[in-house]
Amino acid sequence: MHTLPEPVRRVAAWCVVVLLVTGVAAVGVWLCVTLRTAVTPVLLALLGTALLGPLYRRLVAMKVQRSLAAGLTCAAVVAVVGGAGYIVVAALIDTGDQIVTSLRRAAADLTEHFGAAGTSLDDLAGNARNLLGTFGGTAASGVISGLSVVGEMIAMAVLALLLVFFFLRDSGRAVRGLRSLVPPGGADAVEAMGRRAFEAVEGFMRGTTFIALIDALLITAGLLVLRVPGAVGLGALVFVGAYIPYLGAFISGAVAILVALADRGVVIALWAVGVVLAVQLIEGHVLQPVIQSRTVQMHPAVVMIAITAGASVAGILGMLLAVPLTAAAFGVIGELRKLYAAGGP
Repeated sequence: MHTLPEPVRRVAAWCVVVLLVTGVAAVGVWLCVTLRTAVTPVLLALLGTALLGPLYRRLVAMKVQRSLAAGLTCAAVVAVVGGAGYIVVAALIDTGDQIVTSLRRAAADLTEHFGAAGTSLDDLAGNARNLLGTFGGTAASGVISGLSVVGEMIAMAVLALLLVFFFLRDSGRAVRGLRSLVPPGGADAVEAMGRRAFEAVEGFMRGTTFIALIDALLITAGLLVLRVPGAVGLGALVFVGAYIPYLGAFISGAVAILVALADRGVVIALWAVGVVLAVQLIEGHVLQPVIQSRTVQMHPAVVMIAITAGASVAGILGMLLAVPLTAAAFGVIGELRKLYAAGGP
C-alpha cells in the first residue's frame, strides 16, 4: 500500500481541523441562539468586564479589598452609564421629532428629484422597512412587545451587572478553575489563549469607546457650527453607532447629512458631508492606528462579514457582539501561531 505524499497528508489534516472547528462553532452558535436569554447577559458582562478591568486593577493596586474594589467599579459604571444614557435619551427625545421631520422632508425632496425614475415616497418607505427588517428586526420586535420586553431587558442588565461584579472579583479563581479542567500539559497554553482573547476584547472595548466619544464630539461640534437642527441628538446617535464599526458610522453620518439637507439646504448638506468625511479620515488615519495599535487588527472585509453574520444570527445585538467576539478569536489564533512557532503543544 502506497503512502500518501506529505503535502497531501498535510492538506487532509488541515481539512479535518477546519471541519472540526466549523462543527464546534456551529454547535456553539446554535446553543447561544437557543439559550440567548442566559447567554446574552454573560456576553455583555464579559464586555463590561473587559472595559472596566483597568479601573478595577487600579483600585486593587491601591490596596482596596477585592470585593470593595469590584463594588466600587460597578457603582462607577452605573453612574457613568446611567448619566450617559440619560444624556443620550434626553437628547434624542428633545430633538427626535425634529430629526424625524427633517428626514421626512428630505425623503420628500428626494422623491421630487427622482420621481421620474420611478422612485416614490412609498418606494423609499418600503425599502426602509425592508432594511429595518433585515438589520433591526430584533429591536423592532422588542419595541412592539412593550413592557414585558422592557422588564426583560432590565432584568438582563441587572444580571449582567451582577456578573460583572463576580467576574472582576473572582477573575483569579476563574483562571484556576479553567486550568483545573485542562490536562496539565496544556494548562499553560489554554490560559495563555484565554488571556490573549480577553486582552483583545479589552483593547477593542477601550479603544472603541474612546474613538466613539471623539467622533461624537467632533461631529456634534461641526453640526452646531453649521446650525443643523438636532445636533446633540445626532452626536448621541454617532456615539452609539460607533460600536458597530463602519456600518454604524455610515448610518449615523447619513442621517446627519439628510437632516442638514432638509433643514439647511444643499450647501450646508455638502458642508455636513465634509464634516463627516473629515471625522472619518481622522478616525481611520489617526485614531485607529494610535489608539488600537496594540489590539488585534482585522481587515475591514473581515469586520463587515462578522457584522453581517452577527445580524443574521441575533439582529442588532449580534451586530454589537460580532466584532469583539471576532477580536477574541483572532487573539486565540495569534496565540496558537506563537505556540506553534515555538514548538509548543
